Amino acid sequence: MRFASLCFSLLLSFTPAYADTSVFLEELAWTDVRDATQNGRTTMIIPIGGTEQNGPHMALGKHNVRVRVLAGRIASTLGNALVAPVVAYAPEGPVSPPTGHMRFPGTITISEDAFEKTLESAARGFRLHGFKDIVFIGDHGGYQKNLRKVAESLNREWSKTSVRAHAVTEYYDAAEVYGESLKEKGFKADEIGTHAGLADTSLALAADASLVRSERMQRPSKLDGVSGDPRRATADLGKPGTDLIVERTVDAIRKAVKR
Repeated sequence: MRFASLCFSLLLSFTPAYADTSVFLEELAWTDVRDATQNGRTTMIIPIGGTEQNGPHMALGKHNVRVRVLAGRIASTLGNALVAPVVAYAPEGPVSPPTGHMRFPGTITISEDAFEKTLESAARGFRLHGFKDIVFIGDHGGYQKNLRKVAESLNREWSKTSVRAHAVTEYYDAAEVYGESLKEKGFKADEIGTHAGLADTSLALAADASLVRSERMQRPSKLDGVSGDPRRATADLGKPGTDLIVERTVDAIRKAVKR
């Protein structure tokens, strides 16, 4: 009986306490969220990805997975933030006629108006539930202007309150700085690329290696939806980039929310 009791106690000690350890909203109960805001965890990060083609070697959900992983790291570093579910639907261009990424099967697009209204609605809900700083970070370059527009609109709406919205575009800017830094390591611009090339693929590998099909990394072709050459991409090469994104975003959020 004593042995059984000891085993049960040990089992309890190794049971994960999500309320104490997770920064992800979807892993918490509503009471955990209530307690978190009451204890000063009043920053909500809304990570935005996008579902689009990333060449034959990388999953369509690259932006969604990467931004969730990095948002988790950012929130953990801040210590006073939670992370909302990833917004996986983003403007990717028209359907008729299809342009850009919409020429490739699997890419999902919505209108800019629907995208902006989704962000606004989510932010209003978080304000209702006690969050004081709503932070938008996006893994894709095409909608950074929309994030700024939404934050400006919400801040006009909330001008007589203590709640603020922040479009932290430093997240995406840091990824571009990382791409430029690869030139110092001897890589050429046409290899680094701007989409699904060396830089983009290395960042994905560093965030979650399962996103990349290494055996499909081949000589690039614009017909395959690739700008750059991913063949020498590695997680080790991408790690300084993910670290830079986290570091710069944390710094930008701290400055933005300082009152």
